[in-house]
Amino acid sequence: MKILQKIGLLMALSIGTIATAQQTPAPAQKETITITGATAHLGNGTVMENSVITFENGKITMVGGPSSPLKGTVINAQGKHLYPGFIAPAKSLGLVEVDAVRATDDQDELGDYIPNIRSIIAYNAESKVVESMRPNGVLLGQIAPQGGMISGTSSVVQFDAWNWEDAAVKVDDGVHLNWPNSFRRGRWWMGEDRGWSPNKEYQEDINKLKVFIANAKAYGKTDASYENEGFKNMQGLFDGTQKLYVYANGEKEMIDAVSTAKESGIQHVVIVGGYQADKIIPFLKQNDVAVLVRHTHSLPFMEDDDYDFPYKLPKLLVDGGLLVAIQNSDAANFQTRNLPFYAGQLVGQGMDKETALQLITSNTAKILGIDDAYGMLAPGKSATFFISEGDALDMRTNKLTHAFIDGRQISLETHQTELWKRYTEKYSRQ
Repeated sequence: MKILQKIGLLMALSIGTIATAQQTPAPAQKETITITGATAHLGNGTVMENSVITFENGKITMVGGPSSPLKGTVINAQGKHLYPGFIAPAKSLGLVEVDAVRATDDQDELGDYIPNIRSIIAYNAESKVVESMRPNGVLLGQIAPQGGMISGTSSVVQFDAWNWEDAAVKVDDGVHLNWPNSFRRGRWWMGEDRGWSPNKEYQEDINKLKVFIANAKAYGKTDASYENEGFKNMQGLFDGTQKLYVYANGEKEMIDAVSTAKESGIQHVVIVGGYQADKIIPFLKQNDVAVLVRHTHSLPFMEDDDYDFPYKLPKLLVDGGLLVAIQNSDAANFQTRNLPFYAGQLVGQGMDKETALQLITSNTAKILGIDDAYGMLAPGKSATFFISEGDALDMRTNKLTHAFIDGRQISLETHQTELWKRYTEKYSRQ
């Protein structure tokens, strides 16, 4: 009887899994497609009314006006808007499904200095959380590990794939470093005051990090008799093939992090978070540091900060001449689907709408090193874009009718859309 009960349980679980599985990835593009009539937002600040865009074999072949020739299957998008696929950087999408279920959480590994941990091989292409990004136009993301001092390496993926090999766009693009804080809150469980106080271990933590980086650099210059996976996976930082993504928010922390990296011979540094980056704009420009700024829908860190400081911070950095893109690494994974609305918030702060769009398209692509193919609508670029009934930066009008990744028309159905249809039908019967 117990065996039969177990078999029945397994069958029920299997049926439940099949019923709620992710939509089948789309097949490769086989025929030429032309989209006509849409207002095309190219991702570089340019808007084309009544556009004609043709793509074949997964690549855009023409971006033109109403007099351009039509080829292949024609999609009439008159009155609609066309956008490059939005890109979500510095997220653990596909690495954790349910925070409270440990078996679904693969975003962190044991150890403080583990650059050899590759997030891409743990990426779950069938994640329902990943699937829920697509109906809002978020079609690509940088999958980043979490935890420790050096968390590991990230990779960039597209969000319609059978497995991580199919999903990969750029593998091992950078190493992620959680810079220590110069201040910390008191540990109440150890009898300490709950307020902020100087972190007495701050300089010690930095010194340990400097030693690790120096050893990694020395390892790359010698023929070691043994293989050190951690040191080996740091070499891309010194030859410029990888970027160092530093998670830091304080003014002192960012200056210390960038200075340490540059002194160590690390060529490319990106700040993730950057809450006080507006205070050190000249320093960041001098060191050619880009910023993946924290999302706008958040509260101020400090009691004496302006209440709307998180809303206007990205604009302050852009006005200062920095290369900026929006991320939300400190928010839950499912909230990544709100990425276009973080950008839309900036329009209310006085930023031009097309400039705000760049913070989730072309700027992000430049920072992640995938701008040769993604982030813009232009001949030769990947046909990764979507059609929306209205303004995609406004949650009231971000309603996708079509979406393409590398020319493949993908499904916009998710568990959420199924529930929406189900309960819409329920209340229509009342």
